[in-house]
Amino acid sequence: MLKMLQYKIETMNPLTSPIPKTGFAGLTENWRNDIVSGFLVFLIALPLCLGVAIASGFPAMSGVITAIIGGLLVSRINGTHVTVTGPAAGLIVVILTAVQSLGQGDALAGYRLTLAAIVVSGVLQFGLGVFKAGRLSAFFPSTVIHGMLAAIGIIIMAKQIPLMAGVQALTGGVLPGIAKIPHDLVYFIPQIALIGLASLAILIFWPRIKTPSLQKIPAPILVIIGGTVFGQLFDVAHLQFGQDFILPKDLVLGPTFLVHIPDSLQASIVFPDFSKILSFAFWESVFAITLVGSLETLLVAAAVDKLDPYKRYSDLNRDLRAVGIGNTVSGLLGGLPMIVEILRSSTNVNSGAKTSWSSFFHGAFMLLFVLLFPYVIDKIPLASLAALLVYAGYRLASPRTFAERMILGWAQLAIFVITIAGVLVTNILAGVLIGIVAKLLIHLLRGVSPKNMLQISYHVERKDTDTWLFRVSGSAVFSNFISLKAEVSEVPDGKTVIFDLSEVYLIDHTVMELIDRFRQDYIERGGVCEIAGLDQQVPFSEHVLAARRRRV
Repeated sequence: MLKMLQYKIETMNPLTSPIPKTGFAGLTENWRNDIVSGFLVFLIALPLCLGVAIASGFPAMSGVITAIIGGLLVSRINGTHVTVTGPAAGLIVVILTAVQSLGQGDALAGYRLTLAAIVVSGVLQFGLGVFKAGRLSAFFPSTVIHGMLAAIGIIIMAKQIPLMAGVQALTGGVLPGIAKIPHDLVYFIPQIALIGLASLAILIFWPRIKTPSLQKIPAPILVIIGGTVFGQLFDVAHLQFGQDFILPKDLVLGPTFLVHIPDSLQASIVFPDFSKILSFAFWESVFAITLVGSLETLLVAAAVDKLDPYKRYSDLNRDLRAVGIGNTVSGLLGGLPMIVEILRSSTNVNSGAKTSWSSFFHGAFMLLFVLLFPYVIDKIPLASLAALLVYAGYRLASPRTFAERMILGWAQLAIFVITIAGVLVTNILAGVLIGIVAKLLIHLLRGVSPKNMLQISYHVERKDTDTWLFRVSGSAVFSNFISLKAEVSEVPDGKTVIFDLSEVYLIDHTVMELIDRFRQDYIERGGVCEIAGLDQQVPFSEHVLAARRRRV
């Protein structure tokens, strides 16, 4: 293995090098690059899979099961080239809510009922892929999606910060839980808090080290190694408290501060319980898992395409079908739902992966590790995993995300904040709906007619065999742009595409973003794409992709 890690990935210019083959031919041609990338991704994925599972109210091994299925199965049938599929922080809140609402206080029952919801969600995702619903992701405004993810980040931090200190609240909703964090932290356990803070410090400061050799070591694996060393020094497994240590009734310490897994992988397999399939709470969980999982998968897969040095493009509908199959199998065997995950996928690209076999190898390494070294996992402190998730939550809801919305204009910031508040006060589905309604109301206030809200007016002119002109009139907003987006996607590569927006009354940020993304992608594929008529529009902010209204 050391020789394999020392293998120097061959340097080449992807733009002049042949595109890597797929299938077994790709394995034969690129196995050295892909196995190295797969191992490095595995090092990052292992702690994150454990942390996501525990934070979701699932057994730790359920996250590992998901990663194994994502690697060994989904990588063989998906529509992407260098993405990595597995459990992710974005679904923690959805799964934890499902466990609590379906189980009604019984953690094991909630776990098995949620597995059933994951199975049904996987079937729905497969159906969405069959009916080519990948394009429907455009219907959800980007600001609302970012607001949803920021709210999820806030909830993750609120749930995990007390665990970094060794305490856990038993009751309370999201907002009361956030308000209680200072009170809960008063009862911190010094040894556990030190492990948590040291882990967080590694995540913050390690990426800032500029030494190339050290940068190759993933920060998450250092967190696990450091936390395990501290755990052994403090003998966390046998940590005891004096009888005079009095806690509030809504707090618990322990009873264990280490990860616990069954003695074998077979013992980790749990089957779903479909007894509540006719209940409203069950289908609410199904739709929440499907919505969040599908949106994240589509958005991340499209983002990873931009990182691919060979400029290959994913078949998003095929990928949705593959993730649906993966989620169905994962739910049947006791695992979490999976999505295309950005951190692991970007690490895969940066490590020199060339084909989807790198994701397969990451799953294979995961399987070998839990079969050969399960006793290592039992020594990982929960505080270290909590720190990983706090850091992930912060990245979703950092001040930078608020600043980015502010640059786009006050309306985008308002929608962003309203969506966050909606998710925190209600739930993810209701919060997203509240954000969409807020955006529609802003469009109405800006003069968009109700009829134009769902129907876009445009016509296509073919000046010659190589030029496609799309003349758009009325208003182009997130809720009516799907039909035009579908027609534009049918234009063959290598042509000239012109968007004439001179007669548009209002064009929102989501549509500006979609047109600009298409323009960049189409140019990269060898075509020409121009946007005409923007000189007739007045932007609502200085951002190049801000919403615009026609000059009066």
